[in-house]
Amino acid sequence: MLRPSTTLPRRGRGPLWRNPAIRALIVQAVLFLALAFFVGYLVHNTLVNLEARGIHTGFGFLEGRAGFAIPQTLIEYTSDSTYGKTFVIGLLNTLLVSALGIVAATIIGFLVGIARLSPNWLLARLATIYVEAFRNIPLLVQILFWYYAVLRALPSPRQSLSLFDAFFFNVRGMVMPDPQPLEGFSATPWALLIAIAAAILFGLFAKRRQANTGQALPVYWIGTAIIIGLPLIVFLATGLPLEWVIPEMTGFNFRGGINILPELLALWLALSIYTAAFIAEIVRSGILSVSHGQTEAARSLSLPEAITLRKIVIPQAMRVIVPQMTSQYLNLIKNSSLATAIGYPDLVAVFAGTTLNQTGQAIEIIAMTMAVYLVISLTVSFLMNLYNARTLLKER
Repeated sequence: MLRPSTTLPRRGRGPLWRNPAIRALIVQAVLFLALAFFVGYLVHNTLVNLEARGIHTGFGFLEGRAGFAIPQTLIEYTSDSTYGKTFVIGLLNTLLVSALGIVAATIIGFLVGIARLSPNWLLARLATIYVEAFRNIPLLVQILFWYYAVLRALPSPRQSLSLFDAFFFNVRGMVMPDPQPLEGFSATPWALLIAIAAAILFGLFAKRRQANTGQALPVYWIGTAIIIGLPLIVFLATGLPLEWVIPEMTGFNFRGGINILPELLALWLALSIYTAAFIAEIVRSGILSVSHGQTEAARSLSLPEAITLRKIVIPQAMRVIVPQMTSQYLNLIKNSSLATAIGYPDLVAVFAGTTLNQTGQAIEIIAMTMAVYLVISLTVSFLMNLYNARTLLKER
């Protein structure tokens, strides 16, 4: 007697569009084709409009003569230089103010952030006032304040404010001595590089020695002595091959020395002070994220507060501080484009401003400017991520 089968019939695979994986690929392919069509339409429409208006595209304009002066140049430049050189000069000026701002904002931010947690009532309140004041005033207003209300209010060059009869402050900026290297000075920079390498090697040796024996060496003091001492010895041994050109008043202006534009000073001060207010809060939050038991354990071992902060609290707080600091560094670099408000010759003012107005190559110039800021931001993020990977707590 035949028994009925108890197994269920196998279901067919069904149409492909019912398969979730296939359906997802189809949707993505359709969206990609739609995006490609849209981009192609924009490019075609742009080229047609440019041709209709007689505007030639391409980067050949970079070889043309600029024909205008730039008040601050880190490399040799004249009005006969090319537009390509104006791009380089604008880029260097942007990198200069960004680097100076990052260094100053980091130092000020760390000091203010630590001061906010100080047991000293007055110091903590002053740090709080600093953060609440400068963080809530728009950056552009601060730039204008430092430029017009402070630096533009300084006296004329003849009545300059003097510091040690070597540094002079006036409405045209700051004039400082200009170091001129003499024969034999090249040995000093090489000695500095060797000293830095020696300090790094000594730090690695001290770290390994402490791991093996438990005995710590004064790495910071010895490293600082190496970095300062070796170049200084070489500098003295070579006969002080450096001459300082002191600025002198001749006529209506100073002759000699280095002239730092008031636009650079105002932009640097505003970017540093504004960003430092945010960094201070980042530092404070990072320190508060460290378990209080860590500081209690340090106090039970009678460790000084300075060593506890430097050796225990800050290293653990850096894993919280570094990612947020990266965002502030990127904000500072991008905020430097506000330099156009006071005429500082950065990339936006020189290249995306004057050069664009003279050549009319808006697409190429704006694309290059956007690419520069993108590359700078990605580079800073990459370097900070590398540092962040080194500061992460690793389990043994």
